Amino acid sequence: MAPDRRRLPHPLVATIPLMVLIMLLALVIMLFGSDSLSGGSQIALLMGLLTCLFISMVFYRTPWKAFEQQMTKTLGGIAVTLLILLAVGMLAGSWMVSGVVPTLIYYGVQILSPQFFLIGACVICALVSLLSGSSWTTIATIGVALLGIGDALGVAEAWTAGAIISGAYFGDKMSPLSDTTILASSTTRVDIFAHIRYMMLTTTPAFLITLIIFFVAGLTMSGHADVEVEHYTKGLASTFNISLWTLLVPVLTAVLIARRLPSLIVLFLSALMAGVVALILQPHLLAQIGEGGPMPIIRGLAITFYGPTAIETGSESLNELVATGGMAGMLNTIWLIICAMCFGAVMVASGMIESITRVVISWIKNRLGLVSSTVGSGLFLNIATGDQFISIVLTADMFRHVYERLGYEPRLLSRSCEDSATVTSVLVPWNTCGMTQSTVLGVSTLTYLPYCFFNLLSPLMTILVAAIGWRIKQHKAEGVEGNAPIND
Repeated sequence: MAPDRRRLPHPLVATIPLMVLIMLLALVIMLFGSDSLSGGSQIALLMGLLTCLFISMVFYRTPWKAFEQQMTKTLGGIAVTLLILLAVGMLAGSWMVSGVVPTLIYYGVQILSPQFFLIGACVICALVSLLSGSSWTTIATIGVALLGIGDALGVAEAWTAGAIISGAYFGDKMSPLSDTTILASSTTRVDIFAHIRYMMLTTTPAFLITLIIFFVAGLTMSGHADVEVEHYTKGLASTFNISLWTLLVPVLTAVLIARRLPSLIVLFLSALMAGVVALILQPHLLAQIGEGGPMPIIRGLAITFYGPTAIETGSESLNELVATGGMAGMLNTIWLIICAMCFGAVMVASGMIESITRVVISWIKNRLGLVSSTVGSGLFLNIATGDQFISIVLTADMFRHVYERLGYEPRLLSRSCEDSATVTSVLVPWNTCGMTQSTVLGVSTLTYLPYCFFNLLSPLMTILVAAIGWRIKQHKAEGVEGNAPIND
């Protein structure tokens, strides 16, 4: 049920729930710091939700049924996402205890050097994500291993997380298998390969600049890694059965990805394969995890899948690295996602999102303003709705008729949506992407944000290209200033 268009809230009124949310989140971060996801942020989102409901139902007479239907629709749309999060927790635990991640770290720290680690990590994640079409799968698998390698090499975790996320989101954005790429092209009615080719004009320069930054930063890394490498390799070798056979799991996972199986199925099958490897190669660890009950090895395997594990390696830093949370470790994130999605749903049902975006659209005077407004709306909706999929769909729906009226190709809209909504979602702490990646990597969103150079540069690059007008066609320039047609 759509809100009454005659009773659309005033734009200033529509910002009140957002202001309440932002102030409460700032207070939560100040009070709880890194523990803000354990309940404080959820309370902030619910208070923002209640503020929106109060204003809409009391002053604008929006019926409860409108909110109920929108929340039902929104939460129904993320059911698979929540299952993927549980699968990621299951996979993270099984890959660690089975020895997959420790083996990758063991050999990785001996091959990679601190000077070239950042650029290498970024490129590796870009390739894996390009082939898999999923930044989430990439970060949950190879990303976790690379974070451990970076830690052993003495590279700051914020830099490593930034390189991992930059590479993963580049590959996700440019892959024809990516759900966001498919969504952005389909909602704007653009052929997916035409959409990808057009994105290369902004995405390639942004990624090259990102690689240059990581290359230069890597050259400044100090060379104290030898001691750390020896410390990590000894600790891992004395705790885990380090074997190349464990790498069958990522190899078979890559095969499943190549066969284009859904991400949820790939993650669950990969976790189960790792569980079998753990039974064969790491029974002593499973027995340690499951001690205190009958059939400790089987009990330990179950705990590895669903609960926290603490493996003693003789080193406090290494203990922290190999500790996992299993599916239970994802529950705070799932709780936060549900709250964020409900907040976004009531903002949509109340008409407040539309009220704010109408003001933005009214400011559009030329090509630069059009693209800048699209990018700004994508970022704003990532903040307001907490989900990149909602952000992509709403941005495309709101601006489609504007692009048509001004004579611009729909591929410009599809590119602008991806250059904003897709890549900035991971930079918002309460967005589904920001929450998930911070949980998986164990690095807070605000910690890695300044180092996600690709995600920061992409929106700026698309605005710059719009200002220059490079390969932007305009079939009709009525009422638009300074936008001559440009040949493709």
